[in-house]
Amino acid sequence: MTLLVPLYVHPARDPDAWRLLAAAGDRVYGVVLNAADGPGTAPDPAFVSAARALRAAGTRVLGYVDLDYGVRPGSAVIRDLDRHREWYDTDGCFFDQVPADRSALPGCRRLVRAARQRGAGTVVLNHGVHPAPGYARLADVLVTFEGPWTVYLSSFTRPRWTARHPPERFCHLVYEVPPALAAIAARAAEERGAAVSCAVAESLPNPWSAPPPALLGDMP
Repeated sequence: MTLLVPLYVHPARDPDAWRLLAAAGDRVYGVVLNAADGPGTAPDPAFVSAARALRAAGTRVLGYVDLDYGVRPGSAVIRDLDRHREWYDTDGCFFDQVPADRSALPGCRRLVRAARQRGAGTVVLNHGVHPAPGYARLADVLVTFEGPWTVYLSSFTRPRWTARHPPERFCHLVYEVPPALAAIAARAAEERGAAVSCAVAESLPNPWSAPPPALLGDMP
């Protein structure tokens, strides 16, 4: 089990959180850098420094790019890709709010191709649900669940097509997990076919404002 960590807190506000991730080594698959619902309108020196420290530690830095479920213009998406690479030297991208239906596949394919052409070594698609099977051919990792722990326990189902792919291709992002149950949440993800996950205790509107409890024992 490895962790994909969306950390949506400014490095100046919580520098220990960013240092913790840089020290986590290969326990972390990647960290999602989200300066301002994307790269922002100008480079932020604090994020530049945080991204540099993560890369020096061998941790992937994935730039956050919102697709708004296919509504956002492709030109705005590509602008974000370029800014992430130019300002933060990201290793890849984390496409958020990705449409899940088959009809949106061609548009998503074009955006993933654009990301690869701009040097994205890793592409993560966050649908938050299981998408049409064709999306698995586009990305390195699909986020097939994002939601609260209670829903994860009560309503998660796994379509049969996912069994054709290794668990390393799937990620579950779960919030409102009691800290004492973090290890159980990680095991639940593995049992449900996802070798990549992140379980946090925080709630909406920003559950990704702190590192996962799975790493807190590493805090010096």
